[in-house]
Amino acid sequence: MSNNESPTESMQVIRAEEMKAIKGPSDWFTGDVYISTLFNAPAPARVGMAVVNFEAGARTHWHSHPLGQILLVTQGKGWTQCEGGVKTEIRPGDLIWCNCGRKHWHGATEGSTMQHVAIQEALDGKAVDWFEAVSDHDYLASEVKTD
Repeated sequence: MSNNESPTESMQVIRAEEMKAIKGPSDWFTGDVYISTLFNAPAPARVGMAVVNFEAGARTHWHSHPLGQILLVTQGKGWTQCEGGVKTEIRPGDLIWCNCGRKHWHGATEGSTMQHVAIQEALDGKAVDWFEAVSDHDYLASEVKTD
């Protein structure tokens, strides 16, 4: 920090009351999903973060991240699944690494809401590739890994 720079100029503080939740678009989500505290760091950084709230039964569409994604479940109970893999239960405190370029989905269970913090980086300005909706059949498949 230079002598002319005040401590508040060296970082940005975004107050909670300034962060507005937006409804997740139906092109990316099934059910009621609300995204808040959306933040994308200024260049040269390329990290973004959002808090995502899923109502019971709500979920993302299939998607992938060119540089991966980290999820931290903070409330409720959810499910996540990579294409071709087993649907896995996720709970508060669980940390999920969604591998680079791997097609997956995540959301609330049909009987619980779920909130997670999502952190991802953008590659050439793009942090996510969206695909088709997760079918009710795939979402409700009976096999769930709980450990």
